[in-house]
Amino acid sequence: MSLITSINRDIKAVFERDPAVRSTIEILLAYPGFHARQCHRLAHTLYRWGVPLLPRLISHCNRFFTGIEIHPGAKIGEGLFIDHGMGVVIGETAEIGDDVTLYQGVTLGGTSHQRIKRHPTLENNVVVGVGAKLIGAITIGENSKIGAGSVVINSVPANATVVGVPGRVVAVRNPDTDTVEKLPDPVWENLANLERRVTELERQLDSVKGNKDEDI
Repeated sequence: MSLITSINRDIKAVFERDPAVRSTIEILLAYPGFHARQCHRLAHTLYRWGVPLLPRLISHCNRFFTGIEIHPGAKIGEGLFIDHGMGVVIGETAEIGDDVTLYQGVTLGGTSHQRIKRHPTLENNVVVGVGAKLIGAITIGENSKIGAGSVVINSVPANATVVGVPGRVVAVRNPDTDTVEKLPDPVWENLANLERRVTELERQLDSVKGNKDEDI
């Protein structure tokens, strides 16, 4: 795919996923996620060529002007859309597939100090919500959605919805029938049982207090 075609796809991604956009000129001038992606193209190319220091300087300037930090070594597919973008961090060995959406405050972080694959891989059509943290050399399957504020430390299957800290799969969509199967959530069920138990104990306590007042 040519550079112009690839950039046009980035512009198209904004139109498809941001109802606030009004024109291509607006994207070119006022969308930091778009700017960060284009700066990373240059930095990543120089990084692959083995150019010293300059790729990191470009990445540093990119962060200064956009609030988005993308290591030059990160591999990014076509149609990435970073919405708002402030605070997004994408580590060196992160890999992002096509048509991925990241919201502000997302971190694709690493867990090792060794020079190995240590950052997440996001397959095609993944959506990562505001403030979510994806940590380690995990894989997020295609079409999956990561809920806002989730902390994900384990790989996620395709078509899944993940929420919570730590992140857990709560639903899986069947791509053939477009139906969603909600999975049992033991943590939520335990909390709900505790809430019901507390309510029942409070009711019993109020009843005991009422009987004592009547005796007096």
